[in-house]
Amino acid sequence: MKELLKKLTEAYGPSGNEEIIRDVIRQEIEGFVDEIRVDTLGNLIAVRKGSGKKVMLAAHMDQIGFMVTHIDDKGFLRFTRVGGVSVRDSIHRRVIFKNGVTGVISYEEEIDDIRDIKFERMYIDIGASSREQAESMVSIGDVAVYHSAFSENGGRYIGKAMDDRAGCALLIETAKRLQASPHEIYFVFTVQEELGVRGAKTSAYALNPDIGIAVDVTLTGDTPKSRPMAVKLGGGPAIKVKDALVLAHPRVRSLMVSRAQEAGIPYQMEILDAGGTDAGAIHLTREGIPSGVLSIPCRHVHSDSEMVDASDMENGVKLMLHILEGEIEV
Repeated sequence: MKELLKKLTEAYGPSGNEEIIRDVIRQEIEGFVDEIRVDTLGNLIAVRKGSGKKVMLAAHMDQIGFMVTHIDDKGFLRFTRVGGVSVRDSIHRRVIFKNGVTGVISYEEEIDDIRDIKFERMYIDIGASSREQAESMVSIGDVAVYHSAFSENGGRYIGKAMDDRAGCALLIETAKRLQASPHEIYFVFTVQEELGVRGAKTSAYALNPDIGIAVDVTLTGDTPKSRPMAVKLGGGPAIKVKDALVLAHPRVRSLMVSRAQEAGIPYQMEILDAGGTDAGAIHLTREGIPSGVLSIPCRHVHSDSEMVDASDMENGVKLMLHILEGEIEV
């Protein structure tokens, strides 16, 4: 899991530019499924054939980023956000473009109060000394992502894009370890989730599954003076009750809870006030699809150093396997 997470989190793949991370995932999952295809929007769909329920498992490939909108005479880049980037988490962070060019995000020097920093007064410094030099390195519309190394301390994995490469890793490991299942399983690695669960919307419509389960990260309430939340690192995967986009279907939620209890797998119940996952799109597809979410507790979400726990990842795989190996009634 450690090496897989390292490979996935270090791969480039902002929303709308998922080609590289899609190829990495394809290479990892080939040989463990019966069919792999890419749909029109760019979702990677890996199928494990069966005669039972049609089960859609979704984890998004894309990560947040910074799109170049203007290059000034001195070679500094102005940008717009791709996904839920915050000013606080971006100041003086290193970023990297698809072609390997790196830069640092900073802000106009005349700003004295950090509270006055807005994105329109920030820029990316790639070390260029003129517009011409900068234009030889990057172009308008190019997207940079956080550039930070993966590391591990005491069973805690730290790196960029854990949201949601951790979910992708969980699905890949599930596909690799799944011995038998009566169901037809669709491992869907979606695009553009950070821009409004777009890939899940189109893929769910095409697949029309009997049940949908999104796998994504969620916030925790275990850091100093954090907002109270009954989720912590190391407490087990979280089973979602609600977020801003979905009320988990009662039967799907009950299925996940009962399978965790049967197998003695630690789990937590998650209620998220803001934010959402691919389940928000899946459950509203066609006439409605019973949907739920298996969440991976994560600290420092949408920063360049997100943190997840190895045991939560492992128990998440075990729970998903236990769900898929048994009968599913929804």
